[in-house]
Amino acid sequence: EDLNEVELVGYIDFLRGFTDKSISTADTWSSWENSTNLATHVDFITIHILPYWEKMSIKQFDDFILSRYTLIENMFPHKKIYIGEIGWPSHGYNNNDAIPSLKNQAAAIRGFVNLAKKNDWSYNIIEAFDQPWKGYEEGNIGQYWGIFDANRELKFNLSGDIEINQYWMYQMLAALIIGGVLTLFGLRNKKLNLNHTLAYAVVSQGMAFGIVMALTYPFINYMNFGMWIMWGVGTVLMIPLVIITLAKANELFKSSIGLTPTRLIPLDLTSKNIPFVSVHVPAYKEEPHVLEETLRALSKLKYPNYEVLVIINNTPEEYYKQPIKKLCEELGDKFVYMDITCTGFKAGALNMALEQTNKEAEIIAVIDADYVVESPWLMDLVPLFDDPKVAIVQAPQDHRDGEESILKAAMNAEYAGFFDIGMVARNEENAIVVHGTMVMVRLSAMLEVGGWGTDTIVEDSELGLRLFEAGYIAHYTNRRYGYGILPDTFQAFKTQRHRWAYGAIQILKKHWREFLPSSKRLTSTQKREFIAGWFFWLSDAMGPVMVVMNLIWIPVIVFIGVTIPTIALTIPIITVFLVNLLHTFILYRMKVKANLKETFLSAVASMSLQLIIFKAVWDGFVKDGLPFKRTQKGGKAKRSENPILFEIVLCVLLLISFFTLIFINKTNITEIYVFAATIFIQTLPYISAIIMRFFELYSIKNQRGQII
Repeated sequence: EDLNEVELVGYIDFLRGFTDKSISTADTWSSWENSTNLATHVDFITIHILPYWEKMSIKQFDDFILSRYTLIENMFPHKKIYIGEIGWPSHGYNNNDAIPSLKNQAAAIRGFVNLAKKNDWSYNIIEAFDQPWKGYEEGNIGQYWGIFDANRELKFNLSGDIEINQYWMYQMLAALIIGGVLTLFGLRNKKLNLNHTLAYAVVSQGMAFGIVMALTYPFINYMNFGMWIMWGVGTVLMIPLVIITLAKANELFKSSIGLTPTRLIPLDLTSKNIPFVSVHVPAYKEEPHVLEETLRALSKLKYPNYEVLVIINNTPEEYYKQPIKKLCEELGDKFVYMDITCTGFKAGALNMALEQTNKEAEIIAVIDADYVVESPWLMDLVPLFDDPKVAIVQAPQDHRDGEESILKAAMNAEYAGFFDIGMVARNEENAIVVHGTMVMVRLSAMLEVGGWGTDTIVEDSELGLRLFEAGYIAHYTNRRYGYGILPDTFQAFKTQRHRWAYGAIQILKKHWREFLPSSKRLTSTQKREFIAGWFFWLSDAMGPVMVVMNLIWIPVIVFIGVTIPTIALTIPIITVFLVNLLHTFILYRMKVKANLKETFLSAVASMSLQLIIFKAVWDGFVKDGLPFKRTQKGGKAKRSENPILFEIVLCVLLLISFFTLIFINKTNITEIYVFAATIFIQTLPYISAIIMRFFELYSIKNQRGQII
């Protein structure tokens, strides 16, 4: 605890009785300015002048020193003046315009030595050596005042050139090598043009530079235990963020400035062959009026050689069954009504349907019970099966109720991006994700690989991967041939995404061996596309993990004053956000033909799912055998009281943290502003969830108003 002036004078006068040596005390120049009486009790004056703490820029250093010294000299002309502390930090955070750096430290010390020699000053430069232990008490600025580092190595010479970073050449070389590896790995075996290649190479080089800076962070900073933990976890989590960023950038460049897709199905296919198609429509407690629309649309297909199996499964209620049974009788012999009880959820029902499929069937077509198909569907796409290596023909999902509410408009916009951007890009590599509606599969190929799998809840995507592993080909068209119904509620939207993400992890756990370099069943490009797809799920899942880490670090900044390893924990998050922003707004305009409102709604819907994807990925790794949860559609979903409780909690904590960082940053520390920006970016998914809930409540209010 500091002494007050009276106490300090008492100690000084007391000591005079014990020594004939000169006596003084050391304090800042401003303390001497404000305590003129103190000077009468000392033999000489020792002042501290530290322009960094006075928020002076390095350009003002010499002038500030001279002005403060002159001020005290004029106040006490008969006292000898010593400068007890003078210096500048070589590293750490800025104090308004005072920016720590080795270059500025060298400029400060060199300039001061010349100034002191010219004016014949006595002085003490702080410090001789860096003091890493101060990181626990003074934050990351107090450690770096030494002219020598903690290893007793001189940081700079008092004359000549200043080598700011003696390892710069090694860092640049490492970045070039890593950037080259990332470019070669990301683009190998791809169809490219020069624009795509150069743009991807630039992004790879930028990511490589970030990787090198993150990896070298402990070698150019003094680390304490907390910083080691945060740096280590942040660096590990940066790996998937780099992969996701490069995958998104690759898709952006491929779709915008790359080669035109060549594998999209042409619209004028014809064939002399008319193979028998068995259309399977699984239905579990589906609203009769919804299923009726589906079946009546199927009855109008132009294709002459098909049947429709209506697979009512695990549905004992007559309410759901009787109207459909009667309708099948009305629609004629092409429609086969099945009422079964089975295990294995949807996959189990589809496997039982294979037993009653017409023996002449060569192709199995599957649609969801809420899909209304257009009449040319089979006629346009079945000719692709003339190639015996083709096992899958996939058409996109779309929805006919996207205009009903702003909530459904947001959902519909979010779905569209995947089918017009991601699936088109994956189709070029014969690596599409098979979806269990609007899909056709060659029956013989399906049976060859074991039929519908019942050990995951995404039997469609898992079957598609097995067919790829068996060497078969898939084709995709982004032309819409069918329109379903969107989830009724935001909770239903989240439930559906949980199933998809959970199922993706199930597939990863089941098929991971096929993605090892030693496995040859998939091509390298197929492996890369599927791995990137899994990383998309994993990167979303890591969002809440990074949120918790940063929330834990906030008290450290507020109460201790230690900044975080900026590169390892903030720049990757900001970079991923910016790349995703560009990816969404450029490709939605180019490929989805969406307007600004639709693009915004898509971004909100997509971000709102972050927490449920985290839960799904977590469940996928720690829980086996979760049941298949049907997505509530058709207006019968139960309204959840608060489907965004945890999102609200995280949003509030993040916003409090954001405003706290802004409020406490009185000295405009750049690193804190960067961290605050990161915190705000991390808030966006939870703000998006709140917006989606607002859309839902607004839609419900409008619907009630229309009923009244």
